[in-house]
Amino acid sequence: MRPCITEPANEDGVTRLLEYIIISGVLLVLMIVMMFTVNAVFMEGPADKLRYHAFVDIGNGVSTRIVDLYVIAPGNGTIETKFDIPDNVAGKGYFVDVAMNGTSQAIQVQGGSIRSKVAIGGIGATKGVVGNTTGAGWNVIQYDSGGFPT
Repeated sequence: MRPCITEPANEDGVTRLLEYIIISGVLLVLMIVMMFTVNAVFMEGPADKLRYHAFVDIGNGVSTRIVDLYVIAPGNGTIETKFDIPDNVAGKGYFVDVAMNGTSQAIQVQGGSIRSKVAIGGIGATKGVVGNTTGAGWNVIQYDSGGFPT
């Protein structure tokens, strides 16, 4: 009697397929990690720096407009000015808030996690300035010698 001899199965095709799937999976995971890293380092970082410096410029512009209005404000009466600031910075909106900051007044421009504070030059101690706005549309600064109701 002859013993039953079986040939080993050809597993080369399955081995190469599994090798291809594993290597492709590892590369895909590395590509996803790389995309998140590239977005945070090369796109968000410079955009945040740009937004901060733009917010400082916007705060300085609003401060200048407030001081200019104060300089020509009448002793008895009202005055109003309209001005426009950028609608968005780096594709995102923002808020402008004028409020007391201790003994001085400051303009705070904020969008998301980026925030800048600019002091109101020259009139912070003499006139109380309050209010807020956004970048959208026209913005108004009003002065009334009698004051506004609270």
